[in-house]
Amino acid sequence: MSILITGGAGFIGSHLCERLLKTGHKVICVDNFITGDHSNIDHLMKDPNFRLIEHDITNPILGEELDLEDVTEIFNLACPASPIDYQKIPLETLWVSAAGTKNMLDLAVKLKARFLQASTSEVYGDPLEHPQKESYFGNVNCLGPRSCYDEGKRFGESLITNYSHKYGLDTKIVRIFNTYGPKMRAHDGRVIPNFITQALSGKSITIYGDGYQTRSFCYVDDMVDGILALMATKDFKGPVNIGNPEEYSIKALAEKIVELTDSKSKIVYKNLPQDDPKVRRPDITLAKKTLGFEPKIKFEHGLKKTIEWFKNIS
Repeated sequence: MSILITGGAGFIGSHLCERLLKTGHKVICVDNFITGDHSNIDHLMKDPNFRLIEHDITNPILGEELDLEDVTEIFNLACPASPIDYQKIPLETLWVSAAGTKNMLDLAVKLKARFLQASTSEVYGDPLEHPQKESYFGNVNCLGPRSCYDEGKRFGESLITNYSHKYGLDTKIVRIFNTYGPKMRAHDGRVIPNFITQALSGKSITIYGDGYQTRSFCYVDDMVDGILALMATKDFKGPVNIGNPEEYSIKALAEKIVELTDSKSKIVYKNLPQDDPKVRRPDITLAKKTLGFEPKIKFEHGLKKTIEWFKNIS
């Protein structure tokens, strides 16, 4: 039996591929490399239990043509997740969240496979509730520059819910909060790789806004733990928040990275982009109760491991 991961060459997807291979599973990675990176999975190509299919899931994927009949689980992680990426390719982002998700759901129905959707904390938008619970409907600007991602993921959740109701499909929805760790792209556009690369090169660290907006950061190993725990559950579909509820201001994050890199970089401030959330912190009560999930990696330890990885690739 095999496990199929779309977006398997991406940041979280490649870590998920590695974990499943280490625990003895056969893994099929599907990616079109629009934001994924071959370097994330090159070391897996010699593993007989790993297979790569280069494919854009906005086009249907046919099980019999690609020998997918033994797939029992599908993890759908295919979607640009960085604001730089999805604002550059908004139509592709919307389409993979809609047509791509539909095509993978159709495959899951055909194969009678369990299906997990990687949704996002962005479904909460710029939240008026803090911390954010799964019951919160969000505060999203459906016409704003981030809407291609926010609304795409919200549509995906509705599509999955209705497929589950119509076809009796075993589906799961995980709402992923800010995640960091090795294999993030240096120019990803998200705050931790931005600050680390700027600090290591001695460039000014750029904060957008006053720096007092907050985020909560989950190390990638903890995120994979939560995703796998959700897929393993019976009679629970979610959505469920997975993240780390420890909250830090962006200014405090920048100062910590300067300290850990022993950098001489100065902090500079620029205007906050439209619809950028002022706060973001998950309420993980449901994840604790239903999955036994609790983050294990301390933030400073995770930052040190991430900094070391960036040093090695620079």
